[in-house]
Amino acid sequence: MSWLQDLGDHFSRAFLENDRYLAYLKGFGVTLEVSFFAVLLGVVIGIILAVIKYNAVRRKGFRPLGWIANVYIAIIRGTPVYVQMMILYYMIFTMRGFPATLAGVICFGLNSSAYVAEIIRAGIEAVDRGQSEAGRSLGLSEMQTMKSIIMPQAIKNILPALGNEFIVLIKETSIMGGIAVLDVTKAAMNVGASTYDYLTPLIIAALMYLVVVIILTKLLSMFEGRLAKSDRR
Repeated sequence: MSWLQDLGDHFSRAFLENDRYLAYLKGFGVTLEVSFFAVLLGVVIGIILAVIKYNAVRRKGFRPLGWIANVYIAIIRGTPVYVQMMILYYMIFTMRGFPATLAGVICFGLNSSAYVAEIIRAGIEAVDRGQSEAGRSLGLSEMQTMKSIIMPQAIKNILPALGNEFIVLIKETSIMGGIAVLDVTKAAMNVGASTYDYLTPLIIAALMYLVVVIILTKLLSMFEGRLAKSDRR
């Protein structure tokens, strides 16, 4: 049973001694904060990009904007998020003294927006074309039809996918330590530097991620079930 005692000693040093658990909790709070605001920014920009791409196929005036949106999405989806974060931080934020947390929010928000845009565009195109024609027949403009008829139905269809994007984003933010953001992974590394044992703190951080992801996945599953029931009514 010596291995069990050793395991307990490692856990105690990495989590309990000197109130080190507070560092994990504070770091995870930063992780959730950055993830939440990043996904909000991603949804706002994603909606704009999705509407531009949707209209670019149907209206000539939107085609230049559609080309710009396609280039933006291709660049964001085609380059690693870590590289994007480092470029954004070192080229923009360090020159102006902005906090690193804000750099994380903007970086992950911009990265998420490219994926959210495709999710929303697919949701818009999944709405029956007759819905748009019905709105126009009622005297609504194209923008009013999009706002009042198309988007509410599209958002209902894509909410589960947006929930998955939030879960993915929480895990992706684990690289924020590269720009000195004290998230839970960075907190674990700092604890490891203090105890000369990196494995145990990283396992603790991984378990914290796992617990939160399991909870969010369960909540998302329950939400999808309620949406399915409302569709059958």
